[in-house]
Amino acid sequence: MTRTLSDDEVRKAVPMRDAVEAVRDAFDGLAAGHFTQPERLVFGDGRVLVMTAYHEPSGTGVVKTLGVQLDRDPAILGTVVWTGAGEPLVADATAVTTLRTGAVTGVATDLLAPPSAGHLALLGSGAQAADQVRAIAAVRELREVAIHSRTTGNARALSERLGTEFPAVSFRVAESVEDALADAEIVNCATSSETPLFALSALPQNVHVNAIGSFRPSMRELPGELLATASIVVVDQIGAALEEAGEVIKAVEDGVLDRGSIVELGAALREPPAVSGRTVFKSVGVAAQDWAIARSLAAYEE
Repeated sequence: MTRTLSDDEVRKAVPMRDAVEAVRDAFDGLAAGHFTQPERLVFGDGRVLVMTAYHEPSGTGVVKTLGVQLDRDPAILGTVVWTGAGEPLVADATAVTTLRTGAVTGVATDLLAPPSAGHLALLGSGAQAADQVRAIAAVRELREVAIHSRTTGNARALSERLGTEFPAVSFRVAESVEDALADAEIVNCATSSETPLFALSALPQNVHVNAIGSFRPSMRELPGELLATASIVVVDQIGAALEEAGEVIKAVEDGVLDRGSIVELGAALREPPAVSGRTVFKSVGVAAQDWAIARSLAAYEE
């Protein structure tokens, strides 16, 4: 018999704090060589994606299929299938994807942002945005969140919804990117932009930046100058980033970012770096993250 879980059931089973820890463990396992993880299959210029991972120690695997339409909210719809131990499980891919993408920024932020950081700038107000805030709140004591979006109404609605969820945090809508970034200690970018969202000069000197929106070579959320001058650039997986992260691809091609200086998240978790100034985490998403959430779902009992 196959278990099937809806969006609400996924979120009930795996709170964000648990998701962060599950994804942290998965990246440690990825660095240890515990996963077989083929490159993501991409069809129709990113309109259909297929991601798979097999965890050798447990003999379990996950397959995720996504349909992507950027003019739709949520932009991604699909399924996650877990198999190999006990009864198979099928879960809503939108919930799993936003949860695991939030979780990985939580892992990276916990590693790279100062412990006292509590002022977040969120660029983007789409389906990924709320879990980006939840993830940062899971690893840092947030004080203020400034949200900027090209659709002000969406930013306002998100601000009100999250304000109810996190009453101790001050939420506001920023009319410009520069306004949002002015006092930021952490920046999360969650857009499908094909041009950088801000100029390097708009960033504070000491800030951690997460970018999770771009997943095609044509997309770029971050300016090349940031990647060139950051004290460290961390990615989920170097091969995936060099295939899919537009800002990383361009920075390497332009010679402003040395491929050899890019650090994978799993390796950074095993040997935490000394960080200062501006730090960057760029994620395009890897299937081990989906496996981490699916494993938690499979273990959940109502």
